[in-house]
Amino acid sequence: MEISIRPLQEADLDTVVDLWLKSSIKAHSFIEASFWEGQVNAMREVYIPSADTWVADYEGMLVGFVSLNEEMLAALFVHPFFQGNGIGKQLLQFAMEQSDSLVLSVYKENKRAMDFYRKQGFEAIQEQVDKHTGMPEVIMVWENE
Repeated sequence: MEISIRPLQEADLDTVVDLWLKSSIKAHSFIEASFWEGQVNAMREVYIPSADTWVADYEGMLVGFVSLNEEMLAALFVHPFFQGNGIGKQLLQFAMEQSDSLVLSVYKENKRAMDFYRKQGFEAIQEQVDKHTGMPEVIMVWENE
């Protein structure tokens, strides 16, 4: 599926936050949906504005986004309906072109995401507990060779 990637515009914010919420609930079924619902305002007012964010556009629809905060891959989400079509890979490749190295954290129980990042060249370097959810997460890094 061919997408175009462009910088986030203010008019995209509600769609991005909604996409983030739907994707987070689906990808993190091991965490109560109410936790994610409680994070909506922080995503809209703090996290997205503090990062460099690009959106994936498919035929006029916003189908995913990626956010970078310097070398931190802060977010990579694809609308659940469009998952499995290579959009996440295209967004990640775009993010990798922006930096010589990236670091991210992913919940240990999110095996699908961990496998995805490993296939793209990320390596697990550390485990820790997420202070917001109490769930174990893995820190992964990628370096351009």
